[in-house]
Amino acid sequence: MAPGAPIDTFTTNTAKLSAPNSGYSKCAYVTFLAGNGDYWKGAVGLAKGLRKVKSAHPLIVAVLPDVPEDHRNILRAQGCLIREIIPVYPPENHIKFAMAHFVINYSKLRIWNFEEYSRMIYLDADIQVYENIDHLFELPKEYLYAVMDCYCEKVWSHSLQYSIGYCQQCPDRVKWPVELGNPPSLYFNAGMFVFEPSKLVCDKLLETLQHTPPTPFAEQDFLNMFFEKSYKPIPVVYNLVLAMLWRHPENVELEKVKVVHYCAAGSKPWRYTGQETNMDREDIKKLVAKWWEIYNDESLDFIKAEDKVEIEVEEEGFSKTSIMAAMQEPTMAYIPTPSAA
Repeated sequence: MAPGAPIDTFTTNTAKLSAPNSGYSKCAYVTFLAGNGDYWKGAVGLAKGLRKVKSAHPLIVAVLPDVPEDHRNILRAQGCLIREIIPVYPPENHIKFAMAHFVINYSKLRIWNFEEYSRMIYLDADIQVYENIDHLFELPKEYLYAVMDCYCEKVWSHSLQYSIGYCQQCPDRVKWPVELGNPPSLYFNAGMFVFEPSKLVCDKLLETLQHTPPTPFAEQDFLNMFFEKSYKPIPVVYNLVLAMLWRHPENVELEKVKVVHYCAAGSKPWRYTGQETNMDREDIKKLVAKWWEIYNDESLDFIKAEDKVEIEVEEEGFSKTSIMAAMQEPTMAYIPTPSAA
């Protein structure tokens, strides 16, 4: 449970802030990229994973201005649609985050502005999709759908839940103390969620952020507070946070998992060494190998090797070969951000 913001700050009925294009049926996946680090590899893997499971919808990559052009071109070559977004910073002096790079994650709020799509599924770049999940676009509207998080890792040590031993993944293992009143509201992991873009909602998110106290999990805490009344849980198979494998194995049927979130320390496949805690597990090794199998599969490339020479001599870049036209990427003043996503 995030530290307290005034409760009336988050009582907005988001169903009333509907997008003007709500009659459209255009859908897309979206991920977020910042900095000049190696997270572009995760986005490439995600694009190829969605292609492998034959998704019918494109992958949008929302990038901050500090993402290098060569990284953008790699993603364009994988059929991704690049959308540059203006960075969003928390109010001044908001620095109390569980991890330093969380400060840039508020920029993800900009994806609610992508109103040309009636429905989107957000996926972190360290996620891979192993089965088609296009059916999630058909869930009833006016709700945000996501998988409940787990409170059992040390990164949650700041929370009352962690100190009590309570986790919403196994609420009967350690009961919420009666003397503390009602248990916390359901809390989702913001690495994957189904939502409806709306400029009205985006404006409200940005406005509300300006008078919200800082919280350890930055935009994840913020989104949980904002969408508390309109959040609907979906099964863990749609966002398996790796810690579930050792914290709540009774809740995981690995062979049925559709989406894997490589968010545990040391689990990023493109950085994997197996040295960090829990990373020497056989199930982790198999999941990392599974990611690499997709990443290295040249048959899943959007632009095949034989076409790349033609692209290199195109004066206008990818305009003739790619299915997407690169958007005009504006020049703007911004504060360079650390490499993270």
